[in-house]
Amino acid sequence: MSAPRWRWVGLLSATAIASYLARVNITVAGEQIMREFALTQPQMGRVFSAFVLGYALAMIPGGALADRWGTRRVLVGAAVVWTLVTGAIAGVGLGMGLGVGLGMGLGKPLGELLGLRFLLGVGEAPTFPAAALGISRWIPSAAQGRANGLVLAAIGVGSAIAPPLITWLMTHWGWRVAMIVTAIPAAIVGLLWHAVREPTSTSSPNRPVVAEPLAEPYSEQSPEQYPASLRTRSFSLLTLSYTLQGYVGYIFVFWFYLYLVQERHFALLESAWLASLPWVFSIVSIPAGGWISDRLAAGRLGLVWGRRMVPLVSLVGGGIMLALGAATSNAYLAAGYLACSTAAVLAVEGPFWATMLSVSGRRAGTAGGIMNMGSNIGGFISPALTPVLAAAIGWERALDVAAALAVVAGLLWLGVTPRGEARS
Repeated sequence: MSAPRWRWVGLLSATAIASYLARVNITVAGEQIMREFALTQPQMGRVFSAFVLGYALAMIPGGALADRWGTRRVLVGAAVVWTLVTGAIAGVGLGMGLGVGLGMGLGKPLGELLGLRFLLGVGEAPTFPAAALGISRWIPSAAQGRANGLVLAAIGVGSAIAPPLITWLMTHWGWRVAMIVTAIPAAIVGLLWHAVREPTSTSSPNRPVVAEPLAEPYSEQSPEQYPASLRTRSFSLLTLSYTLQGYVGYIFVFWFYLYLVQERHFALLESAWLASLPWVFSIVSIPAGGWISDRLAAGRLGLVWGRRMVPLVSLVGGGIMLALGAATSNAYLAAGYLACSTAAVLAVEGPFWATMLSVSGRRAGTAGGIMNMGSNIGGFISPALTPVLAAAIGWERALDVAAALAVVAGLLWLGVTPRGEARS
């Protein structure tokens, strides 16, 4: 594959990093926000879940919008939303939160946080479906595991940058300045997407990628055939597995830093560096998972077992490490186990998205939206439910629940059957 096409993967990765900074900034700022507004852990869990609720509800419409308008235009609009809403969050409690409470305490800090984080979730929803659509059109199928892995490695990059950066900004200027600074990358990628033109499709080298209206079906696939491709057993199991993976993954996204501070009693700065560790590991594990999946699918294992193997091993192994991290009394060992668990659970991103492309037909944006909505249904439940479970049965047992779900998510791949051939 030509180098120019990998440059588009690089731009998609930069976009995902900016998106993740806007998403996870509040998890690090959460300690100061909770103190300033006297919020409890369950209340902060609701703030975390408000984002995921908006993200999940807008996922299918966001994917369909990408199918209609194309990757570039959708990501321009999305980046504008991330920038504006993140800036508004910085004004919460100062009469600058745009009065957004969605009926949950209009004009009060908790209500403003709930409403603005919900809107941020809506604005971020098209990000990965639009990226998957771009990869399906710009990148040959044999390299799509690697390409998706590189884009989704931004989960690790954004989350690794956030704890030390935001902690440093908070200790010098407070959490509000930290919010504003993390909005700047979103504005930059929005300007970049506005300035470029989409590349040609790999299926037709001389034809620019122009999104086709939903009312005009592709000639290769009738409207009756398209929904059927999303009602297969493989797609259902894939979505269910991604839902469970989302439940586990969002615990790390939203609660790992606060867990280290409040439950393992690390200092803020030490927690910041330890909270970066799983995401540093994930920068390697996510693209590696996609690369290994591509190699296995093109090798002796074949497409089906080649795509299955990484999720089976990683999710089951990640669940075991999560249980070990919850059980150990040594705080540093616990942080190490949990960091490895995060990297393993997230290593499956490339195989998930590459398999989705193989089973979903031509409308990769909509299919990606459905699958990612499943992940974020799990992600909506876990940030709010985990502290409730922890209050009732303790953090160790609450994390054991997540560990069991990770194992189930891996075993579901035994029923997932990708279609097509993995040819280079």
